[in-house]
Amino acid sequence: MGATHVGAFKSANEAGFGNDLVAVCDRKPSRRAGELGDVGGNIDTAGRESRAFDPARVRGYERPEDLIADPNVDLVSVCTRTDSHVELCIRAMEAGKHVIVEKPVALTSADVRRVAGVARATGRTCMPAMCLRFWPAWRWLRDAIVDRRFGACHSATFQRLAPTPGWSRGFFSDGALSGGALIDLHIHDADFVRYCFGDVASVSTIGRMGRGALDHVTTLYRFAGGGVPQHVVAEGGWDHHVGFTYRMRSIAIFDEATVEYDQLRTPQLLVCRNGKAEPVETSPLTGYDLQTRALLAALSGKPHDPLPTLEEAVAVTELLEAERTSAAEGRVVHI
Repeated sequence: MGATHVGAFKSANEAGFGNDLVAVCDRKPSRRAGELGDVGGNIDTAGRESRAFDPARVRGYERPEDLIADPNVDLVSVCTRTDSHVELCIRAMEAGKHVIVEKPVALTSADVRRVAGVARATGRTCMPAMCLRFWPAWRWLRDAIVDRRFGACHSATFQRLAPTPGWSRGFFSDGALSGGALIDLHIHDADFVRYCFGDVASVSTIGRMGRGALDHVTTLYRFAGGGVPQHVVAEGGWDHHVGFTYRMRSIAIFDEATVEYDQLRTPQLLVCRNGKAEPVETSPLTGYDLQTRALLAALSGKPHDPLPTLEEAVAVTELLEAERTSAAEGRVVHI
């Protein structure tokens, strides 16, 4: 993910969102030199250059405290394991730096509140990297829900399924460190549900436990008041076997159309109405690109898309905690 952020900053700079990569921090000397040979995970590396940056122009630090102390650094991108996020975010903000931190900000809402408190006290921006909000097709869907271009949305289902992560196994297989699929994977759709429909009134969740955490969940969300669909469901899991292809899908039913997104299909986004399935053209940029450009514009005082906030990160973490309780106790949990 660090290499993905570096690429997004480079792309933003080329598009006129001025920034300079001045330093990186990694324990591996090869990565401090910008080499990408051992960078993998679930990010598509096809067509990527073999080196993320020119090490002659970018300082490489082994210790995060040295990067944070660098006076040339204004913005720190935290792409480390979840259990280190809180300490690194707080130290960076207390040193006067702005921060973008990968999701999840922390495993508990109490820890996210700690980060939010330091952001308020220091006046620094700390943006949770909820990239799905910026993904062009998903942003298009959210706009359609809000502006009611197809009438009211009365059903929405989301699905995010993957094999067990094959990288950093010691981290992802330990639920106490990663939070399992509930916290690390399903958070995308839980956050998007709140982003589209507002605060959730109650959840009903069933799930499968992995190593100390939920590795597969399905949640029914309910909302208070009228005007909000009462059939909103999200399924997330990373317990599939190797060979299964990562799958991200959504189906929203409106008064006048059904909108379907499937990242394994071309075209990915369809509007089904009047007996036809119409493809929707969206930006070729990724959510990583667009969230980076929004953050840089905000820090430069320019017009920008809304940034995810730490207060929203607290709310979605509380939502995930309610889902975990619902699954464990077999009951509806009111929030």
